[in-house]
Amino acid sequence: MSASGVKKVVLAYSGGLDTSIILKWLKEEYDCEVVTFTADIGQGEELEPARAKAEAAGVKEIYIDDLKEEFARDFVFPMFRANAIYEGEYLLGTSIARPLISKRLIEIANETGADAISHGATGKGNDQVRFELGAYALKPDVHVIAPWREWDLLSREKLMKYAEDHGIQIDYVKQGKKSPYSMDANLLHISYEGDILEDPWAEPEEDMWRWSVSPEQAPDDPTYIELTYEKGDIVAIDGKPMSASEVMVYLNKVGGDNGIGRDDIVENRYVGMKSRGCYETPAGTIMLKAHRAIESLTLDREAAHLKDELMPKYASIVYNGYWWSPEREALQALIDHTQQVVNGVVRMKLYKGNVIVAGRKSATNSLFDTTIATFEDDEGAYDQKDASGFIKLNALRLRVAARLKK
Repeated sequence: MSASGVKKVVLAYSGGLDTSIILKWLKEEYDCEVVTFTADIGQGEELEPARAKAEAAGVKEIYIDDLKEEFARDFVFPMFRANAIYEGEYLLGTSIARPLISKRLIEIANETGADAISHGATGKGNDQVRFELGAYALKPDVHVIAPWREWDLLSREKLMKYAEDHGIQIDYVKQGKKSPYSMDANLLHISYEGDILEDPWAEPEEDMWRWSVSPEQAPDDPTYIELTYEKGDIVAIDGKPMSASEVMVYLNKVGGDNGIGRDDIVENRYVGMKSRGCYETPAGTIMLKAHRAIESLTLDREAAHLKDELMPKYASIVYNGYWWSPEREALQALIDHTQQVVNGVVRMKLYKGNVIVAGRKSATNSLFDTTIATFEDDEGAYDQKDASGFIKLNALRLRVAARLKK
């Protein structure tokens, strides 16, 4: 047993620069056995090189798990039933992946008898909070090792020097003397931080974007798609049934092809600082717009307004790492209850970065009554004289206040 008391640790391992160094560092600093866990949550990269790197480093227990469907079905889709968006712009692509990774880290720790987990999140970011809040919620006494809060390798240059000194292979995102972008990808999004993006005035380089064409280069003809909803979730596109992960793969492709989903944000991190990041979220951008469209047709006014009031709180809960908290579960129960009637089809028009609702219908749950809403003769369906009393009652407090002012 090492002096720290840690015998075995499960490392969230990507095979990239940071976690490759952490793997070596854990063995040197803690003198413990390391189990690696790599999650396939739709980042679109071949994961077998991570296995090869772990094997080359002497790791005996290597987990590479396909979690794409679980991620889409049990995390992304429930979040989009809430129409969650943080600070009016961020679709929570990184935030929503962390509770799933924490969950699997703890499961593997239990399976392998590990007494600790480790991650590559820095001491300046949100992810350290998200990983660890999730881990403690699921295994209260787990030991967490966060190397970025312990070592002195606090720059990309120092990390790359450590890698060179220890013979650790590095896969560069781009060549040159400057550090590469820090990127995170999954089925919902890909994020970019660092390098020139650390200057909020600097426009992102066009060749940085990986999933989407620029709106200027998007096709001159619009693309139409029809999304079928059942209980708030997309279950088919253009009449073809799809699983949750298949929906997201398809929407990422068609959205990216039409220049949809790019965003450049300065956000308020939970740890207190402002951070600038760029994001590509084609599927999420389409899903948010379409879900609000089908809700506008099927959801009761006050239920919809209550959801809108609660959404910023829900989004902050997810952003700050409290997915496994009682408050998120309580809000989710309320949200999911409202979604029982959110059934129907939304027709979307995708054109040069724009996501346009071109139609919506629901055969079973539409609250839109044309006999009432029409500007033509409604044949008595709505008595317009009733509005007089309604207006006077609602104006009563305003009239009393106005008399006092006079």
